[in-house]
Amino acid sequence: MGDELTPKEKSHLITRNLQEVLGEDKLMAILQERDLKVYWGTATTGKPHVAYFVPMSKIADFLKAGCEVTILFADLHAYLDNMKAPWELLELRTRYYENVIKAMLESIGVPLEKLKFIRGTDYQLSKEYTLDVYRLSSLVTQHDAKKAGAEVVKQVEHPLLSGLLYPGLQALDEEYLKVDAQFGGVDQRKIFTFAEKYLPSLGYAKRLHLMNPMVPGLTGSKMSSSEEESKIDLLDRKEDVKKKLKKAFCEPGNVENNGILSFIKHVLFPLKSEFVILRDTKWGGNKTYTAYEELEKDFAAEVVHPGDLKNSVEVALNKLLDPIREKFNTPELKKLISAAYSEPSKAKASVKNSNQNSSPEDVIPSRLDMRVGKVISVEKHPDADSLYLEKIDVGEPEPRTVISGLVQFVPKEQLQDRLVVLLCNLKPQKMRGVESQGMLLCASSVGEPRQVEPLDPPAGSCLGERVYVEGYEIGQPDDELKPKKRVFEKLQADFRISEDCVAQWKQKNFMTKLGNVSCKTLKGGNIS
Repeated sequence: MGDELTPKEKSHLITRNLQEVLGEDKLMAILQERDLKVYWGTATTGKPHVAYFVPMSKIADFLKAGCEVTILFADLHAYLDNMKAPWELLELRTRYYENVIKAMLESIGVPLEKLKFIRGTDYQLSKEYTLDVYRLSSLVTQHDAKKAGAEVVKQVEHPLLSGLLYPGLQALDEEYLKVDAQFGGVDQRKIFTFAEKYLPSLGYAKRLHLMNPMVPGLTGSKMSSSEEESKIDLLDRKEDVKKKLKKAFCEPGNVENNGILSFIKHVLFPLKSEFVILRDTKWGGNKTYTAYEELEKDFAAEVVHPGDLKNSVEVALNKLLDPIREKFNTPELKKLISAAYSEPSKAKASVKNSNQNSSPEDVIPSRLDMRVGKVISVEKHPDADSLYLEKIDVGEPEPRTVISGLVQFVPKEQLQDRLVVLLCNLKPQKMRGVESQGMLLCASSVGEPRQVEPLDPPAGSCLGERVYVEGYEIGQPDDELKPKKRVFEKLQADFRISEDCVAQWKQKNFMTKLGNVSCKTLKGGNIS
């Protein structure tokens, strides 16, 4: 859609419903030449709540405007912010955020393949970034660092040095993510102006800053992860949503600090371009609003009753939450939630327990040790012309020897140096006198003539990186799959290639952290 819009129309989509834009003149200049590159970051601390739909809705606008959007899971920031995320829980909470943010985006129809996802620790521990942190710390005063983080970093009587580093890292992220703009809440304004002041001192460009208003919580104040009554959790049951909305501040005729109206304005209207007030026919029946201003006007005039407003939001909100609840209704993700948000004193036990399968007999994909590998050599089997003998590097000290029957399907030169998916925990088996130390996973056609293609990990995947099934990211693979238990065979019965050529188990995608595992052409095929 972005290609069909004029720069002015793109600018309108990018800036609508924002409270403030710093550098708006630069926005039009960029859009006259190319699409905007923007990032949104979230520190992986408390559980995300429904107010997170506000930035999600705005990200949908950015994509409609043709923007290149990066989502940063700021794990290191979460630790630096007065240790809101203890180090031992950091990995678990980051996994939870990755799953729940992606589920939110999917629930509002945002195509994940158009987004780039990255963790802070993927680049913030590099030599270059660390040197820039030191360079910045030689320029920034304690006063400026504390002032910049005042609205975001937890304020305590004796602040830790880590909290003073926080604004500097967020400023440097703009340079290292190679973006034109950073998007966030208006509570980030002091960090944004800090970045505008100090990045040029390091020889880096000043960026645009796009700011959403802060959405009032159910009590009328800012919606906060730490105030249970002010928020609706993304995994709250329907009865809990009803209970919290019933208690929410929504005084007849009062449009100030009204969290219900704000949610409609900043989430529901941008997504659907309309909102339906559901009410009994004796009170006039349902009414559809196509402009938020008309709804607010009617509420102020007490034409719309708070009870009807709450009931209508409840229905619309549950439609957004249902796909998220369904995604998290798996043993793996339930276990992840419990482990990520356990008491810090129990963290080590939680991490250990999260890596255990719920039962040795559970046949779940996390029991498979699937890894990204690279074919470093291919030869015919010395005793079988129909078999290949491949050496595959999966990040271990020595490459694995693998025997496959791809001779009649894939030319040797097409396998050489190719990234593949290797199942590494099958019991080694001798095939014509040579021990095979894994299985090369391939897509195969259903009909005749039979066609076979190796599965392709996302470009850029690291050797040895784990391949997992969506929703089964955690859990320790079996050391070795026992042949008598037939774990792989039972799981394989539900392996399929989707119509988009994505490898799946029960319609859940095979993935690495960079995206989906796929094949070239064999849609609707099997996996073996």
